[in-house]
Amino acid sequence: MGSIYTSVASGAIFPLHEHLKSHDSVARRKDLEKTQYLPREQILALRNERLKRFLMDIGTHVPYYRDLFREQGFDPAAYRGLEDLQRLPFLTKPLIRENVDKLRADDSGPVTRYNTGGSSGEPLIFYIGKARKSHDVAAKWRATRWWGVDIGDPEIVLWGSPIELGAQDRVKALRDRLLRSWLLPAFEMSDDKVRAMLAQIRKVRPKMLFGYPSALAHLAERARLWQIPLNDLGIKVAFVTSEMLYDHQKQSISEIFGCPVANGYGARDAGFIAHQCPHGSLHISAEDIVVETVAPDGSPVPPGVPGEIVVTHMATRDFPFVRYKTGDVGVLANKPCSCGIKLPVLAEVQGRTTDFITGADGTVIHALALIYTVRDLPGVQRFKIVQHSIERTEVLVVADERFGEHERQRIRSDFAARLGASVQVDISSVSEIPPEKSGKTRYVVSHVKP
Repeated sequence: MGSIYTSVASGAIFPLHEHLKSHDSVARRKDLEKTQYLPREQILALRNERLKRFLMDIGTHVPYYRDLFREQGFDPAAYRGLEDLQRLPFLTKPLIRENVDKLRADDSGPVTRYNTGGSSGEPLIFYIGKARKSHDVAAKWRATRWWGVDIGDPEIVLWGSPIELGAQDRVKALRDRLLRSWLLPAFEMSDDKVRAMLAQIRKVRPKMLFGYPSALAHLAERARLWQIPLNDLGIKVAFVTSEMLYDHQKQSISEIFGCPVANGYGARDAGFIAHQCPHGSLHISAEDIVVETVAPDGSPVPPGVPGEIVVTHMATRDFPFVRYKTGDVGVLANKPCSCGIKLPVLAEVQGRTTDFITGADGTVIHALALIYTVRDLPGVQRFKIVQHSIERTEVLVVADERFGEHERQRIRSDFAARLGASVQVDISSVSEIPPEKSGKTRYVVSHVKP
């Protein structure tokens, strides 16, 4: 699968790292690699058993679900199948915001606080425990190995989250070097920065890439324009996630980097839900995750029919996500994949997209650079950023009384630093933000082409 060093990194260095963090991701990955080949009926039976234990656990230790189960007359000990789960109401972002303390288990271990704006632009605070982190690492690791690469193979990560980019302390820097992983910020992509990134990729000669599809496609198109070869480096696969993968992006990435593109579907709140295999199917991590698709009225829709994706993640007992409405639209597959992996398939994901915006000096900036500023400000409930022109950007905000002049000034100063001091930034308080024709709320719209 890889070099001797890769074997050492995957078999010793990373397991030691996870052990020191009290994560059981190594054992979890080994289990997942066994269960993925079980007959579908056995996988679903295993999921049912785990789901029953999970519901009994949170019904005992999570105040929100203790109260909800009592109010609904729901007995998790009597759980038999998906129809029973569907008796429970959906979990939504507003409900999480209203019950953030009650959603935490009374016996939870150490948890990490996270913020996310989500595709709807609604800021959300939630917590993740060690079991959830271990599962997400294991699920991603399993999918990585489907493509003949492993932890320890040289990797370039093009990412934009401040959670990752802000954690570049000495310990993490040492870990990344030992695991041969290089993190490049996807926030600012001026031509100079892109040239430096392309030079770094040529120097590292990675076996895999990981990042936003829009960011990797932008690098690919600049490399094409500047005639910088990248298809001679031996890259085996480009993993993309967090955005819609469009056909033109997939083509650019594949052609320029000389490798297949593996899509993934998930989010920081809902977890890593599905990963693409070399045969092209998005396999759901069904051992620990239940994916439903529902109509606007909340009723289930059958495979082959688009519906809103609803997720129950059984590794979230410290802060449970049960029937969580993601806001994304997807289609469950009717047929299994021919690759031999028996996990159910998500045939299509519709929705999420993140745009680039352009600064006054022509610098191409990832939209997340502006999103992170607005979404975490006190009082912000919804927002939408509209770049009308190079000279003017508008921020629409639905907010409560905590959002005042200080917060407005924070937006102006941060946007000036990103877009340029000459750019006019208009901030408008509104009572609502109408959705797009698709029914989804886009949090960034740019009318300026990079």
